[in-house]
Amino acid sequence: MDSLAWLYARQGVVVLGLERIRVLLERLGNPQEAYPVALVGGTNGKGTTARALAAVLQETGLKVGLYTSPHLVEFRERVAIQGKPIPQKTLLSLLEEIRPKAEALGASFFEIATALALLHFAREGVEFAVLEVGLGGRLDATNATEPVLSIVTNVGHDHQELLGPTLRDVAREKAGIFRKAIPALTAARGEGLAELKERARELGTPLWVLGEAFALLGVEPLGEGLAFRLRLGKEERAFQTRLLGPHQAENLALAAVGGRLLGAPWEAVAGGLLRVEHPGRLERLPWPGGKELLLDGAHNLEGALALKEALHFHGLWPAALVLAFSREKDHAAMAEALRGLGPVVLTRYRSPRSADPNALLPLFPGAFVEEEPLKAVERAFTLENRVVVAGSLYLVGEVKRALLGLPPEERWQ
Repeated sequence: MDSLAWLYARQGVVVLGLERIRVLLERLGNPQEAYPVALVGGTNGKGTTARALAAVLQETGLKVGLYTSPHLVEFRERVAIQGKPIPQKTLLSLLEEIRPKAEALGASFFEIATALALLHFAREGVEFAVLEVGLGGRLDATNATEPVLSIVTNVGHDHQELLGPTLRDVAREKAGIFRKAIPALTAARGEGLAELKERARELGTPLWVLGEAFALLGVEPLGEGLAFRLRLGKEERAFQTRLLGPHQAENLALAAVGGRLLGAPWEAVAGGLLRVEHPGRLERLPWPGGKELLLDGAHNLEGALALKEALHFHGLWPAALVLAFSREKDHAAMAEALRGLGPVVLTRYRSPRSADPNALLPLFPGAFVEEEPLKAVERAFTLENRVVVAGSLYLVGEVKRALLGLPPEERWQ
């Protein structure tokens, strides 16, 4: 079994806890101690915020490592330096080095992937690392590091079977990445924010809250992105981005203020936000005949609501929807959130985790079913000139691979 196949074979059951990752990192020489780290957690938007913060820090001249999950097309995307994915040869070599130590500890897929990223960053001499938290925060493998900045984008309805059952419970887990006297940022609201504030007070964490310590003003659509203004203290600055969706302004505001707290000048903040990209999040692709395909990883209620708002905000509807969901999601809530955007084609991604599209038909009256994702996209284009693929990042990744002429990836899910 080659190294990558071995890694995928270790996926399956989510194993929370820091004991194994700490021992694994120690046996690898504690690579996470070689550079400062920022942790970016939250229910939605953490990938965008992490990428934007990394882009801002790069603009200052730093050599920056970025660790994100999941990937869309290939595993190498998860571990990047200066925006470039880890080379395949390096990836396989590091996996071979880590493998015996990981097997001895019974380490999980995510623990191994995290250790690999941290080791790669140390070997390549990065000067800063931005790590996207995987699940929750308190017991996530990335939390084995000691951050100089922590961000919790928001607190929403996802993974409550593991982190809940209430939003306060979810927030408490996500606040696990807070540290005493280390600044933290959030755009959370409601009971999630109340819990984050309480945890910050208990820990002695200075917490910067969007709408209190800093504010977003005048979010407007552009032809290829967004414009917005940010108020921080007595300063107000204008920014532009190529990302779509008003919700992205909040994620970018967190990255902007995070960059400032880490010493980035405003010019670096503006440059980073302007060039940041996030594939699979309202990603626009041309289609033959002047048509347009949009790929979006909305996979929970908050993501579905943000997608609908973004399509209205940018005038990108009506659109036919190609949807597949993971079995454990709240399908009824997501169906209600997406209602009225256009005709629906239900499909599935290549995994036992994918919900049966036929079983979802009662939630989408009048919908069509096409089991194969790319055929579902083609069917949708017979219904509208604009098609949106959403419901799961695994579906988005499978469609991207198909468009590149690649076979479906053999994933554990």
